[in-house]
Amino acid sequence: MGRRRVVGQIRVQEIFLTGSRRSWTILWPEGAVHEEADRFLCRYDGEPGTQRTYAYLLVDHLRWLEREALHLAAVRLRDLQRYMGIVGAEVRIPLGEPWRVGKRPYGTATLGTAASVLKAFYLGLSNEHRSAELRRDLDRVRLPSKADRDRALLGHVKSTMSANPLAPRHSGRRHPKMLPDDGRGRLLKKVSTARDRMIVTWLYDGGFRIGEMCGLHLADLHLRENTECAQARAAHVHICHREANANKARAKTKHPWELVNGVVHGGLIRRVSPEMVHTYFAYMTTEYPRAAATGHGMLLVQLAGEEYGQPLSTAGARSMFRRAGLRAGLGRVHPHQARHNFATAVLDASGGNLTIARDAGGWASSATVDEIYGHTDIHAPQFDAALRKVWGEQ
Repeated sequence: MGRRRVVGQIRVQEIFLTGSRRSWTILWPEGAVHEEADRFLCRYDGEPGTQRTYAYLLVDHLRWLEREALHLAAVRLRDLQRYMGIVGAEVRIPLGEPWRVGKRPYGTATLGTAASVLKAFYLGLSNEHRSAELRRDLDRVRLPSKADRDRALLGHVKSTMSANPLAPRHSGRRHPKMLPDDGRGRLLKKVSTARDRMIVTWLYDGGFRIGEMCGLHLADLHLRENTECAQARAAHVHICHREANANKARAKTKHPWELVNGVVHGGLIRRVSPEMVHTYFAYMTTEYPRAAATGHGMLLVQLAGEEYGQPLSTAGARSMFRRAGLRAGLGRVHPHQARHNFATAVLDASGGNLTIARDAGGWASSATVDEIYGHTDIHAPQFDAALRKVWGEQ
């Protein structure tokens, strides 16, 4: 790694390319490129969202190495396990000094991603920095599970699967943190603009991720029946992944889409409720600036200050939602909680149909819906009645 640098000053650098494309790399304090990190991140040049996430997870680890005075070639599996424990994983070894003081530990999904990043990074090191012992410890295999076979094409012929000794243990089912039943009404009473009422309504009725909502363009909205795209008879929206949005909001899904004679085709198509259409027209006719429609053309804009009319960022939307939650007495709430409420409501209304819930909320697989939302609500009347019958109370 060369001479010692100032601890914690390794940084992520965003690079602007032609055609509104972006890339990320990692630099030393003096501005030199971290060659091993850059070699790893270059593998994801065509996936900017993935590359950005991996860059920030990797730079945290590289800063930790600097603090611990560890060279890449000296890192062993126990060091990586210790690092994973420091950022939030459950490990049964001494961890040493705290890291990321004042920041929350990684969640389960982030820990899984961090484990994948560390394994791929160390297995891909050049000969100068590669440790044969660490490579042997990381390059493990396991027998395929039923889920592996279900996901894989011709999965029945797979005899082994790659294993990651750094990956956190899965708890089986995840229990999402949802808003209370009256949360929607309480939030709507506390927001003060038509735009914010639209955001709350769309989050609840459409199950949108906040990146999807803030990334919507007016052209994506087909809010009447039998629109020109001919891809859905009812009112709907097309969620299109765009890297060049002025507010840097991006949809998580990357379904192919195109603009044909000014009409959006493709993307991820989601249905729209009558109340969503109503709040949209209230916002467009009272608050939306005309200049925004002919300029950037994005749906959500800022309504005050020097940035009036500019696209609303995901941070701005989250901040609005959080403030409304505090005023409504709901505590510190997040837009994604409304997505959890939406998924649970769709499952209840469809009799537990995972396919309907998957398509309504835009999940990649029914297994994801089942893992997060498929468990029984312990407060449901049917659940309560079953237990009371067992207990002999009825």
